[in-house]
Amino acid sequence: MTNLTISIVNYNTGKYLLRCLKSLELDAADINLEVWVVDNASVDNSIELVKKTKFTYPIHFILNDQNLGFGQAHNQVLKNINSELVLILNPDVEVKKEDLKILVNYLNKNPDVGAITPEIILSNGKIDLTAHRGLPTPWASFKYFVFKDDSLYHLTNLDLTKIHEIDAITGAFLLTRKSVLEKVGLFDEDYFMYAEDIDLCFRIKKAGYKIIYFPEIKVLHHKGISTGLKKHSLEQSTATLETRQKMTGYFYSTMKIFYKKNLAHNYPFFINWLVYLAINLKWFLAKRKLTV
Repeated sequence: MTNLTISIVNYNTGKYLLRCLKSLELDAADINLEVWVVDNASVDNSIELVKKTKFTYPIHFILNDQNLGFGQAHNQVLKNINSELVLILNPDVEVKKEDLKILVNYLNKNPDVGAITPEIILSNGKIDLTAHRGLPTPWASFKYFVFKDDSLYHLTNLDLTKIHEIDAITGAFLLTRKSVLEKVGLFDEDYFMYAEDIDLCFRIKKAGYKIIYFPEIKVLHHKGISTGLKKHSLEQSTATLETRQKMTGYFYSTMKIFYKKNLAHNYPFFINWLVYLAINLKWFLAKRKLTV
């Protein structure tokens, strides 16, 4: 039997957290499942809805009295897990139990794989390419934002219908191992929200592990329920104007953090200056529409 810990960070996701947890109902004979829900001071009824519902697996709660952000909240769980396998999962994702078993089995059979993700489908039916990323180098970013060429930024030159290795996956669904995290470290808490998943994947790849995109499995991600920054889910989100403004700031400020930590040393001053200028410009424009 495989032991699997699932870590979910919740912030005002309402009914979506309950839908996520219900989708995880598993046959106990296949996977010994333990779920942790870390709540970042939600003011909605998402936690109450879950506590009133019975599940076939244990759910543990960590109720923070303030919003600690994505990485720090997940680290509260990751520092104390006992199982070898761990799934970082967003509360607005829905997973079929049979599909989760397939991904777990693949990871068990391939010790050189450090992390794996399925194809993630948004509520509008489109593929979420944040689960299929290359490194955001200056050239990759320039081609993407200026020429709309996604071949490096989201690796769209690869066959998205076949299993293959990529550079980074999204923290919305990141299946990895405790032993990998012990080697490369947990989420970097310098990131409040966004880019901490790319940073973790960067370290996983640097340690010699593969990161695998597994499109034979598909999961549904409503995306943006907590932040209110995605057009396709804006009507479903209860995020306040203040929350949307803060999250827009985090979205762009973390780009700078990641670049400074991991890429800036590879480039001369004028390239780095142009990168920071471009991020600031994108940030300025995003403040008007509050969508990313």
